[in-house]
Amino acid sequence: MKPGFFAAAAAFAFLPAMLCAQERGVHPNPVAQLEGEPYIHDPSTIVESDGKFYTFGTRGGGLVSADGWTWNSGPVRPGGGVAPDVIKLGDRYYVSWAVGGGGMNGGHKSDVKIMWTKSLDPASKDFKFHEVGTVASSDGFENNDAIDPAFLLAEGRLWLTYGTYFGTIRMIELDPKTAERLPGNQHVDIAIDMEATALMHRDGWYYLLGTHGTCCDGPNSTYNIRVGRSRSPLGPYVDNFGVPLLKGGGKLAWGSNGRGMGAGHFGLVDLGDGVEKFSFHYEADMDRSARSVLAILPLTWKNGWPVGQENLRPGTYEIQSERGGALQLAVDEVRLPHSWRGWDAPKEPVKPVPGQTLAQNQTTWPASTIPVDMGYYQVRANQHWTIEPVAGAGGWFGAPYVKIVIAGTTRALAATPSGDVVAVAEFSGAPEQLWRIDQLGDGTFRIIPKTTPDPFKPLALSAVGASTPRLVRFDPASEAGKWTFRKP
Repeated sequence: MKPGFFAAAAAFAFLPAMLCAQERGVHPNPVAQLEGEPYIHDPSTIVESDGKFYTFGTRGGGLVSADGWTWNSGPVRPGGGVAPDVIKLGDRYYVSWAVGGGGMNGGHKSDVKIMWTKSLDPASKDFKFHEVGTVASSDGFENNDAIDPAFLLAEGRLWLTYGTYFGTIRMIELDPKTAERLPGNQHVDIAIDMEATALMHRDGWYYLLGTHGTCCDGPNSTYNIRVGRSRSPLGPYVDNFGVPLLKGGGKLAWGSNGRGMGAGHFGLVDLGDGVEKFSFHYEADMDRSARSVLAILPLTWKNGWPVGQENLRPGTYEIQSERGGALQLAVDEVRLPHSWRGWDAPKEPVKPVPGQTLAQNQTTWPASTIPVDMGYYQVRANQHWTIEPVAGAGGWFGAPYVKIVIAGTTRALAATPSGDVVAVAEFSGAPEQLWRIDQLGDGTFRIIPKTTPDPFKPLALSAVGASTPRLVRFDPASEAGKWTFRKP
């Protein structure tokens, strides 16, 4: 199983309540929040071990989750220190962390250490940490502060970045079998004016992500995540304007958003099938006493650059298949009154014509369950769907489970055991009426029922024909399972 990240949330208020809240000076969070107690600072990359998901933070503490949505206190790693990272190599989990540095008690003198265990679950017989040793250090006077390490395994080679604003960000190479530093390996300076770096490799590019701004000041923190790229792991890394990261460059990937202030410590979560998310912390969650919390959000790509995204906001949408049809109740058409007058210019003043109302459209709807198909979008009530997170329903890796109902009604989209989709008369909160919406790397979305057998190889809503939606195994190479959401 691949690690997954995901930002999840409490239920959202209806629009009138949101407007009232804004008038009172209360600003509702536009992005979903993870549930449980996701309190952490400097979270490591999330990894899976023995069926659960783990991340570790400064001072040795960590979080654990069964679904990537609800997070609680997890196992404590030994060694204390700051800003760890985790990677799985073979049957071992390697943890890198820093002792000292950060300009605090140890000034800028620090050691980057590595240890390993075969399980991250304290209940496992394989949960036991073994120290590899120190792989990098700074003496407090040189132009570097050896903290905030991060791993990357790419093209058979293992790399580690480290550093902070005090001097340069550095890259070293480790043995991919033991995580020991390769004999004779010399560090290379690759960036300045950042900390909390992370690495990605994609389409022949190496991406260096780092955190600009200030930390550790709660809602006044200015942390934001920047990125540069290079064809070589050793640089030079430049941003989208060609500014070298060694001269302070960096393209913005994500920053403060909604009620989350100060985004830092990027970690990639690759869920497979073209779905990527990223984990990080907000220095201050304004809905949780301005505490530092774990967050997980969608990651998309534009012109070869990673771009953070919000989860889909609650609201009413047209759900449009990339195949061309709009998801709709399969009911008889109710025509708008109209008299054809040809192409001649009007001889009387023109005036607005009212659109069709829900009450007018409903006249052909049966009271029972209604089939769902796809048709031409005509701005009709049977094609408008309201999407809202469901309180207490949980979620999965950054996306809350939502209900999808015909706007203004209780008719809810539901999965059937045969793979069809229908609209039941009343939303009950049953698992087959709950859906997760994952944003894909190209910006489109996939729609998955909570009842999917394997969340990593899900059955997804797909256009198997020009007018036929069904639940089939999601194929990232096909447009059939991709959807967009448009405001009517």
